[in-house]
Amino acid sequence: MSATGTLISARGLSVGFRIGAGLFGKSILKAVDKVDIDIARGSFFGLVGESGSGKTTLGRALLKAVPITGGTARYRDDEVDYDLTTLSGAALKDYRKRAQLIFQDPYAALSPRMTVRDIIAEPLEVMGLTGSREETDAKVREIAARCRLNLEHLRRFPHAFSGGQRQRISIARALVSGPKFVVADESVAALDVSIQADVLNLLKELQRDLGITFLFISHDLSVVAHTCDHLAVMYLGRLVETAPTRRIFAAPRHPYTRALFSAIPSLDPDDRGRAQKLVGEIPSPTNQPPGCKFHTRCPHAIDRCKVEEPELEHPGDGHEVACHRWRELMAETAA
Repeated sequence: MSATGTLISARGLSVGFRIGAGLFGKSILKAVDKVDIDIARGSFFGLVGESGSGKTTLGRALLKAVPITGGTARYRDDEVDYDLTTLSGAALKDYRKRAQLIFQDPYAALSPRMTVRDIIAEPLEVMGLTGSREETDAKVREIAARCRLNLEHLRRFPHAFSGGQRQRISIARALVSGPKFVVADESVAALDVSIQADVLNLLKELQRDLGITFLFISHDLSVVAHTCDHLAVMYLGRLVETAPTRRIFAAPRHPYTRALFSAIPSLDPDDRGRAQKLVGEIPSPTNQPPGCKFHTRCPHAIDRCKVEEPELEHPGDGHEVACHRWRELMAETAA
């Protein structure tokens, strides 16, 4: 992926939190550990993994919403080039206009004391993007129409809306400042399946019409398969596999990715019972195993996996994987 086509680029990105106060001092929780990632401009980039794998923390680090404790991260568009590790002051305020977040829970994300108009207008007023109430109202009406909200909805309070409508309000609030990068953190997880489809179609439409780059964080692989252009799989703070979505679904290389994909529900009776069960729980991020982080649950682990941590390999076909044995496993699958 060329630098000119990349909006967000990170190398060795780490996020750690000091917790506790034990006998030997505070321990470090490694939420994100040495992540390399490139997100292309105008793409719909998916990030999947189990709960506790660090997906949300990575998304917030790229938004400069949590401190970056190691590595580098850059944001580049046609106007600015920001180093996210040192961003502060006026540059950080400007970055807030360019990078926004859509929250997971549409019920908790909206203030019950504000009308929909005030909720959507708040970013414009706080960031000083409009000079008058008339200009603010015009921008609110414009983004509300794009998010399929009626004008009469602007006078109501959030309690009067369903979950899908509330999520469209959240999307309108995130997009009203005209961002180029949006992190959608499990933004359809709390919605019914039929409503999920409507919201996902809206996000894809907005991506196409406005040229927005989305980082779509999800645990629902069936949603990711039909929505995302590129996919990254995360386990215990590290990326274990990344590739174009069609390629990774056609031939997953990492044992963890294979286990996740095998658990996708299928209507085919012949597919029943084929799910690969992972033994045990994801290890604690404060006490990570040596070597490959997945070796404690991997059915293909060997002695090398227990002592040597695999790096993300770049074979040259755009399909990157962090596994010592992925070539052997692919050969066995082909045979």
